[in-house]
Amino acid sequence: MSPRRCPCGTGLPTDECCGPLHAGAGTARTAEQLMRSRYSAFVLGETGYLLATWHPDTRPADLELDPDVRWTGLEVLATSGGGLLAAGGTVEFRASHTRGAQHERSRFDRVGGRWLYRDGVSLD
Repeated sequence: MSPRRCPCGTGLPTDECCGPLHAGAGTARTAEQLMRSRYSAFVLGETGYLLATWHPDTRPADLELDPDVRWTGLEVLATSGGGLLAAGGTVEFRASHTRGAQHERSRFDRVGGRWLYRDGVSLD
C-alpha cells in the first residue's frame, strides 16, 4: 500500500509534507507552505493546528469545522512576499469543496520566527 498523498497538492506523502508540521515537529518555512499546511489541516480536521497557526490578534477562541464540508482540492494562484527572510506575505488560492469553492487572498505574518495566518479576503 502506498503512503497517502498530502491533501495540500504537492504530491508528497503526508508524513513527508504537512504531517510533521501538524505534529509540531517543525514549522512552515514560507507563507505558502503555511497556507498549504492549513488547507491540509482543514481536510484532516486538525483544529488544534489551525488555531496554533492563527495570529493571536485575529484568532477565534475556538474553532468548529463543518462536518458536511469535504475539501476536494487546492490551487495556489499567486504569492507575494512570504519567503524565507520576509516578515509578511500573501497567498491567493482557490480551495474546492463539495459545496463549491473558496477563492481567497490570505495574509500571513512572521511572528517570533514562525509564520502565522492573519486574515483573508474572499475574492468570490
